[in-house]
Amino acid sequence: QVQLVESGGGLVQAGGSLSVSCAASGRIFRIDAMAWYRQAPGKQREMVAHITSGGTTNYADSVKGRFTISRDNAKNTVYLQMNSLKPEDTAAYYCNAHVAVPRFGGSLSEYDYWGQGTQVTVSS
Repeated sequence: QVQLVESGGGLVQAGGSLSVSCAASGRIFRIDAMAWYRQAPGKQREMVAHITSGGTTNYADSVKGRFTISRDNAKNTVYLQMNSLKPEDTAAYYCNAHVAVPRFGGSLSEYDYWGQGTQVTVSS
């Protein structure tokens, strides 16, 4: 149906920068909000950054001023630029998209899809 494929991430020293991207493909009629979440070992998954189809953004307090979310609607892709990284940013990062998919007869159904996750590790 719909796949979200993430790329980027990796290992970086504290204070460094990394970027991750997530491309959506498949039977897509429309992508509404897109977001990045992260989950560290032993912790719950938390929202990091969120962007609407119109470009309005929202960030977790812990990343405000350091992370920037953006999207390219023509490419169905969302990006996360991460600057001034801290060891506590270490986690698996997952993209999320709210997608409208076409159904037979012309109707639409809406679902939330998740990427497979990409690891970001920040060393001190």
